[in-house]
Amino acid sequence: MKEYLKEIFTYNEQSPFLFTHLNFWAFFLVVLGIFACIYDKKKLRNFFLFAVSIFFYYKTGGYFFILLLFSTVTDYFIGLGIADFQTKWKRKSLLLLSILINLGVLSYFKYTYFFTDLFNQFFGTHVEAIDWLAAWANDVAGTHFDITSIILPVGISFYTFQCMSYIVDVYRKDVKPIRSIIDFGFYVTFFPPLVAGPIIRASEFVPQLYRSYQLSTREFSIAVFLILGGLIKKMLISDYISINFVDRVFDMPQLYTGFENLMAVYGYAIQIYCDFSGYTDIAIGVAMILGFQLPINFNSPYKAVNITDFWRRWHISLSRWLRDYLYIPLGGNRKGKLRTYLNLLITMLLGGLWHGANLKFILWGALHGMGLAVDKIIAKISKRPKKVSRIRRFTGIFFTFHFVCFAWIFFRAEDMHVVSQILNQIAYNFEVAEILTIIDAYRIVFIIMLFGFILHWLPANTKESVQNIFIRTPLAIKLIACSLVAIGLYQVKSADLQPFIYFQF
Repeated sequence: MKEYLKEIFTYNEQSPFLFTHLNFWAFFLVVLGIFACIYDKKKLRNFFLFAVSIFFYYKTGGYFFILLLFSTVTDYFIGLGIADFQTKWKRKSLLLLSILINLGVLSYFKYTYFFTDLFNQFFGTHVEAIDWLAAWANDVAGTHFDITSIILPVGISFYTFQCMSYIVDVYRKDVKPIRSIIDFGFYVTFFPPLVAGPIIRASEFVPQLYRSYQLSTREFSIAVFLILGGLIKKMLISDYISINFVDRVFDMPQLYTGFENLMAVYGYAIQIYCDFSGYTDIAIGVAMILGFQLPINFNSPYKAVNITDFWRRWHISLSRWLRDYLYIPLGGNRKGKLRTYLNLLITMLLGGLWHGANLKFILWGALHGMGLAVDKIIAKISKRPKKVSRIRRFTGIFFTFHFVCFAWIFFRAEDMHVVSQILNQIAYNFEVAEILTIIDAYRIVFIIMLFGFILHWLPANTKESVQNIFIRTPLAIKLIACSLVAIGLYQVKSADLQPFIYFQF
């Protein structure tokens, strides 16, 4: 019993809490059992879910929950200070302090190696990065963490941006400060979206903290539908094609024909969509069962007719964040055409850098920044009609999809050498004569890829009809469907846990 309890309350790097693992759903059932007893007591409910969220992050990311608490406490008091001070310079000083602290912590864990390498190259030195948090833990707690390797905390980019948006909104007086540290902590740490989004605005979420619990039969059915759909996206589509095809090609592109490389690019396009949107679907479903509504984060992005439309559909919470807290403050489109294009490029460059301190992410952001600028130029020249013909719509979707896929090569490849190998294989070693043989060899992978794209490109009303059919089915049928999905996913799941792609950001 003692060993069992120790396993439950101890972080295990080999068995983190993932939506795709049984230990998370066992945890969630326990949470629901306790929640059912206290859901009508708002303060106790919020405190319980705050404590549960901290425990969830500890089981997912280990002792980095200390950083999460640090960000929570820091921005709680800074938010109160900004709201209570009337002097402009004091309010602005606190705003800058919060930005410096948040970006400082994020930059240390995410960009130290990048800046250290630049410093060493420029000055010819041999400075080495040190994990000061690990060193502190070793001194205080007697642990034995490796201080020579800085580990990126899970989800740090998401909760950092969430804290920053809250502070900026309080400064702008768009939202009132949260007076209860428990309620603020709950807002920052709420576990379903904590490690991979969506990034939640205080104005959207905080009012829900003070509402009575509500969950209609329809909402419960939608939540279950979203969870099942998210698990299918992640485990059946994303993980399967990743392990059995995409990862192999991107690891050694020169060993595969140009056709296989091209199929791997298409495969990664549906893999990253199903992985990321699958997480979001599960997070929205889990939150809905607990009585909280999260914002939509994906809206069939590969249906986009242009690159601007793509960013209205892909990672919507990040797109809105970059627009409201970076693009518009830079001047947006209010300072002339050239400045607008420059602002778009800067915004997307920093959006790329948000994903990691690596040239490939910067180039990925630059491609999208230039794509957005070109799209605005085309829109001004062609004066796009409100009603678009089917041919024009198909053409727009076709070119936008392939531009996005081209950019995904930079995003996924290990380095620029791999990018050049992939493009070289596609251009000069396509091997048309081998296509049928390759299709036969990878027929299951290609069938699953096709299945993923068909699901994605289904008309919205068809998807809604399927969801409504599920909602109307009796509870017994729903339970059978859940059981069948669970059994099916267990059969196809990989031996090793496959973390969600955006955990690394």
